[in-house]
Amino acid sequence: MPRTLDGQITMEKTPSYFVTREAPARISAMSKDTKLIVVVRDPVTRAISDYTQTLSKRPDIPTFESLTFKNRTAGLIDTSWSAIQIGIYAKHLEHWLRHFPIRQMLFVSGERLISDPPLSLGLKRIITDKHFYFNKTKGFPCLKKAEGSSRPHCLGKTKGRTHPEIDREVVRRLREFYRPFNLKFYQMTGHDFGWDG
Repeated sequence: MPRTLDGQITMEKTPSYFVTREAPARISAMSKDTKLIVVVRDPVTRAISDYTQTLSKRPDIPTFESLTFKNRTAGLIDTSWSAIQIGIYAKHLEHWLRHFPIRQMLFVSGERLISDPPLSLGLKRIITDKHFYFNKTKGFPCLKKAEGSSRPHCLGKTKGRTHPEIDREVVRRLREFYRPFNLKFYQMTGHDFGWDG
């Protein structure tokens, strides 16, 4: 990571930090004052999105439905599948709370980030709606051109793919599976993300 000078803010991001067991201790050792932004989305939608991304790279993988269950008849969810595991946010947050107080964490709804980027990040009105445009192809907001830039900035072609149709019963069972974890996460963060509707 580059050195940060007085008056500067250094940011770094990756989706894997939140779920990597070693990350909290390493980041804490680097700087206990680090402020963390954690963007989360409905874990069922996130699992389907994860599967969609994998499917785009490896079209021969088994169906989402078959990967979701250890035993579909018994309704046993396969928690060893990373697409399922990642969405158990309360478990991951417990690791972070051993190294950082909750006050140093900003939890952002991925759904709200799409509909209202500046407000969801709690940014001063320096960044407003005029800095974004809604990309209909991708289905989410992108940054408009900065002065002197030749094109707008939007997430790469790996983002915004159409999700495959998933059996409604599988989605219902996943919602049941995640409900207690979601409720615990809401309690830990003090924020109800509304994923259980």
